Amino acid sequence: MQKKLYKAVDWSKNYRKHADAYVIGRGEFGVLMYQPYKDEILPHWRYKDKEAAEKSAQAIYDMFLTYLDNDDFPGADIARKYLRMGYTRAMRYAKYPGGKKYKPDGSTYETQQWADPDKREAALVFKEYWDKARANKTYQRMYNAHKNAADRGESKLE
Repeated sequence: MQKKLYKAVDWSKNYRKHADAYVIGRGEFGVLMYQPYKDEILPHWRYKDKEAAEKSAQAIYDMFLTYLDNDDFPGADIARKYLRMGYTRAMRYAKYPGGKKYKPDGSTYETQQWADPDKREAALVFKEYWDKARANKTYQRMYNAHKNAADRGESKLE
């Protein structure tokens, strides 16, 4: 289903102007594609260590709140996805040397407890902010409204 969604989404649109066409998707769907949000959020996304993660997660969370204040659901959702991605990417580097999870034959490397403790600390910072974003009542209300509109066929996915 995700592959069909990727093909169905018009990545050239400005989703601030066409919020009704925004597709939530699963997981981190579209996080590096939806504009103008990618260009606004990506420069702040860092997870080298705890210090970088704290600065990054705070900046992205502040953007999340600003998007909510501006009634910009796609922006808030993409910011939430960057917080999630900060957690998942940093945790991958924390568990696997060099972040390499898969062997050339496609099998998985054994996890190491902890291959990179700095990345684990960074992941935990992002997890805290990601949890705050998901628990935000305004975000939850906007998420449900957007999802319900899409379920009723009111989104303008072209």
